[in-house]
Amino acid sequence: MAPLLELIDVHTYYGVVHALRGVSLKVEEGEIVTLIGSNGAGKTTTLRTISGLERARSGSIKLKGKSIEKAEPHEIVKLGVGHSPEGRRVFARMSVRENLEMGAFLRKAGPDVQKDFKKVFDLFPRLKERESQAAGTMSGGEQQMLAIGRALMAQPKILLLDEPSMGLAPILVEQIFDIITEINSRGTAVLLVEQNAMMALGIAKRGYILQIGEVTLEDSCDKLAKNPKVREAYLGV
Repeated sequence: MAPLLELIDVHTYYGVVHALRGVSLKVEEGEIVTLIGSNGAGKTTTLRTISGLERARSGSIKLKGKSIEKAEPHEIVKLGVGHSPEGRRVFARMSVRENLEMGAFLRKAGPDVQKDFKKVFDLFPRLKERESQAAGTMSGGEQQMLAIGRALMAQPKILLLDEPSMGLAPILVEQIFDIITEINSRGTAVLLVEQNAMMALGIAKRGYILQIGEVTLEDSCDKLAKNPKVREAYLGV
């Protein structure tokens, strides 16, 4: 069977800057896979290229064997790719509920959408408490919960998470990672970009190391966590 998501020799440019240099990776059904690398390594660009927010100049991106690299971003969402971006990017003046409604904008209103509201509120009780509050007035942790919840409202087969713990207090980081694990246990695959490499390796099954737009190492997360070079470069040990 084809992987749920597969990138094959993907090259992406920002003008003349060669940001991704032949990236190949895959995510199987039900997996959490993490991308690890320093700032500027190409992690965010990888997620944005998958989502169609950046265009691959060459290479292939496949979702369950179907090429999606030429699809428009909204079509990619409809096919089953959810994206919670770096910096959260909630709609600050809109309420929590309105933000979640935006996540379901490609779906027909009805009982299924209402069930997904309930699922999101079950995952994030704080969002239920803040349902009518303007998103911009919430804490960073609450906005991160909202960004993930908004992505889940599209019923993704795979969720792309870009730096979900950035700027959060340690206790909230643990909470966010517990929620990511819970989302995965409910059947959604996750491709995780995360500055906290130790936490990411702790919940993911496999990982890829990115350096200057290239995958330099791929392995199980257990082995990556024990690799001396990875430990020195990314785990601070």
